[in-house]
Amino acid sequence: MKTEERHRLIAELLRTRDEVSVEELVTECNSSGATIRRDLEVLAGHGVLRRIHGGAKSLVLRGENPGYGQRELEDQAIKVRIAAGVASLLGDREHVWLDSGTTATEIARQLRQRELTLMPMSLRSVNVLAVDDWQSGHRPALLLPGGSLIPGEFSFRGPLAERTIRSLRFDTAVVTPCALNFKDGLLAHDVDDAAVKRAGLESAARVVVACAGSKWNGNAVALVAALPAVDVLVTDRILTPEELAQLETYSVKVVTV
Repeated sequence: MKTEERHRLIAELLRTRDEVSVEELVTECNSSGATIRRDLEVLAGHGVLRRIHGGAKSLVLRGENPGYGQRELEDQAIKVRIAAGVASLLGDREHVWLDSGTTATEIARQLRQRELTLMPMSLRSVNVLAVDDWQSGHRPALLLPGGSLIPGEFSFRGPLAERTIRSLRFDTAVVTPCALNFKDGLLAHDVDDAAVKRAGLESAARVVVACAGSKWNGNAVALVAALPAVDVLVTDRILTPEELAQLETYSVKVVTV
């Protein structure tokens, strides 16, 4: 099993179990104990798990929000499809506000050779977009919002970031909510993230929401905006006729990938 596959399997196991031993992972991954212990050290460094004697402990089941490293390993193929769907909706020379998070980073990868003006809300996306690709005829112009950086996430937060966003007008805001449901709309895990997301969508002529099916009806505490604020929803979720009808009443266009 390849390293990436082992890491993804370990992360998936710790989504549903409080802890797992090295011996169990040796069997699950068909790998040596030394290899598994190295994997656990790497994943602990990325905030995916907590290393304990003889194995690893879940951070998710302890009530903590999944770290960037954990989320990066989840739904990777789905995020690629969603990112491609979002990229297809953006026209050349648009001014685009891009949310933070793992899905947003994948969207940034899709936009590396596009003629756009982008404000990414994460240094991870900035790093993806700032690569000097001399073979490409185009690359996005970048605007940085300033503000405070959240450790681990490397996302921009705070009043300075919000003021900078609100001082501009974007053609499109690409929002990646932490959770979504029909009752509350778009949700975030904390009020600072919600405030930045809200500033982005309120400063744009069009709001595109990128949301994997796993986030539907998920748990998050901070309200970003109700569904009528959304123009386009890009998701892998197969919506029921009733759900599609409800979104149609809000004038939300659905792009299924």
